[in-house]
Amino acid sequence: PAVSLSGRLFCHVSINDSGDRRRNIDHFGFLEDGTFKQRYLVNNEHWDQKGGPILFYTGNEGDITWFCNNTGFMWDVAEDLGAMLVFAEHRYYGESLPFGQDSYSDTKHLNYLTSEQALADFSVLIRELKRKVLGAQESPVIAIGGSYGGMLSAWLRMKYPNVVVGALAASAPIWQFPDMVPCGDFYKIVTQDFARSGLNCDSNIRRSWKAIDNITATDDGLQWLSGEFSLCSPLKKTDLDDFKAWLQETWVNLAMVDYPYEANFLQPLPRWPIQVVCKHLNFDPSSVSDYQLLGGISEAARVYYNYTGNCPCLNTSSTATGNLGFIGWYYQACTEMVMPLCTDGVQDMFEPQDWNFQAFSDECNSLFGVRPRADWAATVYGGLDIASHSNIIFSNGGLDPWSSGGVTRNISDSVVAIVIPDGAHHLDLRYNNEYDPHTVLSARIQEVEYFKLWITQARKLQIPG
Repeated sequence: PAVSLSGRLFCHVSINDSGDRRRNIDHFGFLEDGTFKQRYLVNNEHWDQKGGPILFYTGNEGDITWFCNNTGFMWDVAEDLGAMLVFAEHRYYGESLPFGQDSYSDTKHLNYLTSEQALADFSVLIRELKRKVLGAQESPVIAIGGSYGGMLSAWLRMKYPNVVVGALAASAPIWQFPDMVPCGDFYKIVTQDFARSGLNCDSNIRRSWKAIDNITATDDGLQWLSGEFSLCSPLKKTDLDDFKAWLQETWVNLAMVDYPYEANFLQPLPRWPIQVVCKHLNFDPSSVSDYQLLGGISEAARVYYNYTGNCPCLNTSSTATGNLGFIGWYYQACTEMVMPLCTDGVQDMFEPQDWNFQAFSDECNSLFGVRPRADWAATVYGGLDIASHSNIIFSNGGLDPWSSGGVTRNISDSVVAIVIPDGAHHLDLRYNNEYDPHTVLSARIQEVEYFKLWITQARKLQIPG
C-alpha cells in the first residue's frame, strides 16, 4: 500500500504525490469569499514529463481513495499513454469539506453542494496543476469518470472544453431526468438481469412482496421473518415498507455490480453474483409456499450481504459500502439531480410505484427545507440536445440499469457511444481481469484509441495551458 505525505493510507496502488488545494466555496458569487481544502491524488510513475497527457478522474459522491482503488483502467493504460493520473475529490465528500464538521449541519452550509461548483473545482485544479507542475503546461487533459462521476466528466468537457480535450463518461445517466427517458426503464433492466440469470428468478422475486404481506400479518410471522433473515433488529409492522425498500435496493445493487469475477465494489461478492442469487430462487411459482419462498429470498439476500460468512446479522439500514456519501447525494437529488424512477409490477419484478414529483418535493422540503428544480439539469447541461459538443465517449453496460438514462447511440462523429452487452456498472473502468468478456476488452481498446486521437489533435492545435 502507498502512504501519502501526511501518513494516511490512500490507495493500494502507488500514489507518489497527494495534496489539497484551496478552493473557493462559491465560484459564482462574491459575498461568500471563504475557501476550503480539496483533496486530490497524483501518480506520475509513467508520465512523459515533456507534455505527456493527464488522465483526470472526476470524483463522485464519496471518498476519492475508494474510486482510486476501483478505477484500474486508468492504471492499466497509463504506461502506454505516458500519462499522469490525477484523482480529484468532489466537494462535500471524503475529506473535502467546505465547512469542516459543519458542512452537513444545515441547508445553509449545504447550499454550495452542486455539480456546477464541483465542475468549477475540477477546472481550477487542472489549471493550477498545469501551471505549477514542471512539464505539464502543454499536457492534454482527458476527463474520466463513472456513474455520477461519468456525468461530471461529460459535463466538464461540455462546460470547459478549454480545460479538457475529451471525456470518457462510463455508465453516466445524463438523460435520467424528467421527460427525457421513461421512468420505468431502469427497473425493467434490473428485472431482465434476474430473468436471464436463472429459471423463475424474477417471477419469484415478484411474488415475494405479497408473501411478505401474508407472513407479517401476524406477530408470529413477523418474528419468523426477522429470524429467517437474521436481522440485527426485529421487524415491527411499521418497518415493513423500509424492509421492502431494503430488499428492492439489494436487487438493484446486485444488477449494478453483476461482474464476471469476484469483486467488492459495494459488497464482497462472487463472480456473476445474480446467477448465485438465482440458485436460491428456482422454485415453481405455482406451488411454492410463502415460507419456502421467503426462505429462498433470505438466502439470496445473504449472497449480497454475507458472502464472506463474517456478518453475524443483517442490517436493513445499510445496503452498500460506507465510502459513499448518502446524505450528500440525497441532498443533490433533492436539488438538481432529479432522476425519476417508477415500477408497474408487470414489466418489472417490483411492487407498483408511480413517480410522484410533488410527493418527492414534499419529502425533500421536510428533510432539508429545499425543493428540487426538476428541469434545471436539462437547462444547464442541454438535456437531449448534446450534438454541438465533441470528443466525448459514453460507455454503457447492457446489464447496468443506469444505462436506461445513458447515451447508447452515436450522436456525432466525436460524441460516440460504446455499448458493452454483458457489462455491469462501469465495468470498463475496472482493472483488466482474466474473466473479462471480450466485449469489455474491445471497449477499452476503442477508448484508448479515441484518447490517442484527442491527444494528437490537441498537440496539433498547441492549445496553451
